[in-house]
Amino acid sequence: MKLAVIRERRDAEKRVAATPETVKKLIALGFTVSVEKEAGDAASMPDSLYADAGATIGKDLKAALKDADVIFSVQGLEGADAKLAKKGAAQLSVLNPFTEGERLQAYADAGLMAFAMEFVPRITRAQSMDVLSSQSNLAGYKAVLDATAEYGRALPMMMTAAGTIAPARVMVMGAGVAGLQAIATAKRLGAIVSATDVRAAAKEQVESLGGKFVMVEDEETAAAETSGGYAKEMSDEYKAKQAALIAETLAKQDIAITTALIPGRPAPKLITEDMIKSMKPGSVIVDLAVEAGGNCALSEPGKVVEAHGVKIVGHKNVPSRLAADSSALFARNLVHFITPMVKEGALAFDFEDQIIQESLITKDGAIVNERLKPQPAGEK
Repeated sequence: MKLAVIRERRDAEKRVAATPETVKKLIALGFTVSVEKEAGDAASMPDSLYADAGATIGKDLKAALKDADVIFSVQGLEGADAKLAKKGAAQLSVLNPFTEGERLQAYADAGLMAFAMEFVPRITRAQSMDVLSSQSNLAGYKAVLDATAEYGRALPMMMTAAGTIAPARVMVMGAGVAGLQAIATAKRLGAIVSATDVRAAAKEQVESLGGKFVMVEDEETAAAETSGGYAKEMSDEYKAKQAALIAETLAKQDIAITTALIPGRPAPKLITEDMIKSMKPGSVIVDLAVEAGGNCALSEPGKVVEAHGVKIVGHKNVPSRLAADSSALFARNLVHFITPMVKEGALAFDFEDQIIQESLITKDGAIVNERLKPQPAGEK
């Protein structure tokens, strides 16, 4: 069995899909591992570390992919490069399946068996494979640091001989994995933290981290979570009530961090321009959903902009801003995914397994995932 690790080619992507640590684990499973030249450089993992771990270094993409049965990548092969891979090879990566249909078709045409790691179901035995959680955790942490870097004041209360500095007020919008880590990080730095989410179940989690939960509670919130643990899109009536409460709360905040995402849909707009106008001069907004359309009306992908006296941070690919740690976690996720698929030194994918069924995107020349098939009229 041969496994290839390729160098990422997309803008703002510094991560790598295997580390020297996971290369050793893959070799122990029975793989020979080829790592494309300079694949780990941006994550502070030079080729020499991979070679010491037992990998061979491919001089280019074609060399790394030659005869590979499995391909590890963070964001997947580009469509034009899919033809370089062996027909039937399994690729494990994040694929953005709802928005990159042309690339998926290129995978199907090339005969790749492509798995979208973000489609791995949120079930107990798949927790160690959950790339969304591992990467979001770091993104929530980094969002607070990015906000602190732009904020012109201190976060904790400080009592000095010259007087007392009041603590900063931080609001986190969306209490998923990223949001909860942002709450915990802001609390550790001494801020007064509040948080909001459409899921009533998030209240206990927020309060356990020392945050104050802000939410309109009604009948609709009782069913605001999907079976997979994601937030559902709410009705226009609920959105209006929640927006009014948020607007009132936001005006008192120094920092807002938005994390709300809906799989397959544009990110919901949580902060309007009028809300930005109501915030104090010098306030900061960090929009972690900026690449999905943004939770903030004025955020711009890849930029820090200032509007109405408020700084709005829209860094792309925030996990990649902590490339060494995010790579380490991502690489372990992939190892946990592939390990059960190796039986007696050979690959043996169980296509009846829920994890395989839900994450498999292309197979035998076709796009096979149920979530990507056209829905009947009237369904979403």
